[in-house]
Amino acid sequence: MQARKLSFIGAGNMPRSIISGLVNGGYDPKLITASNPSTPKLDALANDFGINTTTSNIQACEAGDVIILSVKPQIMAATCADLIQKTSLDGKIMVSIAAGITTERLIQMLGNYDQVVRTMPNTPSSLSKGMTGLYAPDSVAQVDRDFVGHVMDHVGKTLWVENDSQINIVIAAAGSSPAYLFLFAQAMQDEAIHMGLNKDDARLLVQQALLGSAEMICHNPDLELSELRAQVTSKGGTTHEAISTFQENNLEAIVSKAMQAAVARAVKMSSDL
Repeated sequence: MQARKLSFIGAGNMPRSIISGLVNGGYDPKLITASNPSTPKLDALANDFGINTTTSNIQACEAGDVIILSVKPQIMAATCADLIQKTSLDGKIMVSIAAGITTERLIQMLGNYDQVVRTMPNTPSSLSKGMTGLYAPDSVAQVDRDFVGHVMDHVGKTLWVENDSQINIVIAAAGSSPAYLFLFAQAMQDEAIHMGLNKDDARLLVQQALLGSAEMICHNPDLELSELRAQVTSKGGTTHEAISTFQENNLEAIVSKAMQAAVARAVKMSSDL
């Protein structure tokens, strides 16, 4: 796929993750520019990856063919207003990685410029193990969709959704879910400590069990998750007793309620921006 000039408006953790994945994957750093109001993060990006940097969003926008908007949602409107007032977006693809901003709202912020792609990566992207949901309106050509997908493939897996509202499902199932698993892992570690293990040993047991379980899911795509669980759960055994306790305490209902709450919050954030 033909390389294009990329510009990141914002230089936080997610832009750094994407830039790292791109450069480590062979993307020419001379084709990448990042902007940020202050220089420490820019200096680190330049030193670590050899990309171009600037404190001017306008200069970054003018330097790129694909502009990745990675500022906080609360300042997205002001950032976009500054761009459309001071430079031309013609021919550029505008990519958002900001939570809570719908495609329709982003197009409005950009003065009705409709060459936009909405993405939602998650934090494992920093290890190139991310999961990114993407959506683009019909106004975006397939070749441009493919390129944006190609960029995000450098930090993990990608999934295109059929409509903008499904990005909220991506948030609930992938964007927020690392925190669910961290909470579950924390609870397991705490109980192992309570039962008599030291902190380091408890951490090792839990993290390796979760890592191995995730690998089993990935290496058995034809098996339903319920079947994988059943294979570990001998009737009358220790695992069966633990799973029964989870089910008696409505774990499935708790997960459902939590994911619905994440979606509801995403909808509320969209209405506030």
